[in-house]
Amino acid sequence: MSSIGLSFDDSPADERPRSLTSAVQGRLRADILSTRLPPGQKLHIAGLAKQFSVSLAAVREALSRLVADGLVQASDQRGFRVSPVSPADLRDVTQTRIDIEGLALRRSIERGDAAWLAAVERSFTALCAVPYTYPDDPTHHYEEWVVRHRVFHRTLVNACGSPWLLGFRDVLHEQSERYRRLAIRRNNKKTRNVEAEHAAIVRATLQRDADAAVVALSKHFMTTMRLVELATPSTSGT
Repeated sequence: MSSIGLSFDDSPADERPRSLTSAVQGRLRADILSTRLPPGQKLHIAGLAKQFSVSLAAVREALSRLVADGLVQASDQRGFRVSPVSPADLRDVTQTRIDIEGLALRRSIERGDAAWLAAVERSFTALCAVPYTYPDDPTHHYEEWVVRHRVFHRTLVNACGSPWLLGFRDVLHEQSERYRRLAIRRNNKKTRNVEAEHAAIVRATLQRDADAAVVALSKHFMTTMRLVELATPSTSGT
């Protein structure tokens, strides 16, 4: 593998190690969420240090941070590996995300002002403006859609008023993202109208109908879970 050429020449000398660690962490996080590093993949510190042209310590610290986020597992005997996936974990992640994100959405509807409602509309409009997958490859998400999708769902709950709630929600979103990427890469030919699902959430949110919004959000997450299960009937951590 070639080096990614990380460069922090403009940073003060005492900040460079921390910056390098953060850069490695960001790159590994992106590769795990996109499933370029698949579930269960062993992560060799020396190999990653060579790939990124950084120290062993920088890679070890980056991996330790990802362990804290639940994206990497550490073992005294086996070192580091990408956290495995499983049907049971998928169901647990989905139900917990419904609970946490549903609560955050409900609070946002109760507390959000007109500016927040306008932000929800803008994020939905921006999401609808880009394709769901690449036209010539339905097994890969259009990358800008992924970015806007993340912004859309985060905007929906931004007015909840709880940094703790948002933090838990963000961790669950990342875990869900891995499953969704795995499913679409194994294109199961099942179709869904994602835009309509999002529109139902937005419509209820703009009407400040918290019950309807949470129901629409829950259906959206459960639909994703069922499609992932169809695409990955023998999901495992190997």
